[in-house]
Amino acid sequence: MKTKKTGKAKRLLHLLWLIPLLIVLTFATLIYVVPAFETVDRTPVEGSADWMKALSDDMPLSGVVLPGTHDSATQNVQLAYITRCQALSIAEQLDAGFRYLDIRLGASGEQFRLMHGFTVCTTSGWPWAGTLYLEDVLNDCYAFLEVHPTETIVFAVKQEHGSETPEQFEALLSAYISKNADAWLLSDRIPTVGEARGKIFLTRHYEDASMPVPTLGLPCYWQTQNGHDDVSVNAATHENGSYTLTVQDRYEYDAPDKLNAFRKGVEAAKTDETHLSINFLSTKGTSSFGHPFGIAKILNPELMQLTDPLNGWIVADFGSPKLAQRIYQTNFAE
Repeated sequence: MKTKKTGKAKRLLHLLWLIPLLIVLTFATLIYVVPAFETVDRTPVEGSADWMKALSDDMPLSGVVLPGTHDSATQNVQLAYITRCQALSIAEQLDAGFRYLDIRLGASGEQFRLMHGFTVCTTSGWPWAGTLYLEDVLNDCYAFLEVHPTETIVFAVKQEHGSETPEQFEALLSAYISKNADAWLLSDRIPTVGEARGKIFLTRHYEDASMPVPTLGLPCYWQTQNGHDDVSVNAATHENGSYTLTVQDRYEYDAPDKLNAFRKGVEAAKTDETHLSINFLSTKGTSSFGHPFGIAKILNPELMQLTDPLNGWIVADFGSPKLAQRIYQTNFAE
């Protein structure tokens, strides 16, 4: 009898050792396997890579209804289930018609890594994949504009991680730009479409707006719009030197409240040479750790069906060619 009890105890002990393994496997499946199946409709749209060629050169870039992607470099990223915001690569986004790239950078020595919060963007979806660096993203941008010189890329840079001062951050960024300076537009005012064609137009969100020291590109600052306790607030307006910026970036709203804020942001948009409106459809929801794909599955179809007039620059998670088309075709509506 004592022998049987001892045998059961040993088997139970063996089973208990399996619990941590099952937890690890479940976590790995959620973080790495599930995101591999979270994708978008990749069906190409004819003319999407050159849609800006039909715009007037005299039009201010702020007057263009411009499709963009949020956390653009996160096709592959650590902790993907909660941090992945795009299914297309940078090159695929540009071909699809997206022209605003949300670029989050963190310095690593003399290089910039693409980041989402404290997580690092990678070159593939495998756990052992290498780091995605700024040079990789820029090579895709340069290659795209060489083939499509009628287009522009708004390169919205934010300091996502690191303790560098704004001056140190910009000095490192300037070193990248100097390697292909002719490809960049570093104006501190809103350019026309003609001025921006064939260029990467830099906007900067890496300094304290109250102490504007860096000099490259268009200052583009807004106060953090987290918080979901009061869903009556929508877009906010900030003075950015030569122009006025209106932004809706309520990234902690749930899907219904976010859609409402988005619609009100579109309605309030001002778009001329002294006004720029940026309207984010992206949100992580009200939980501490979000699931961007789950919310994008709700909000992106709502945008596709929306009858409200679209204005300004519109930034979304899990962008697809058809979503980009839905946004940019507004420029040519009768």
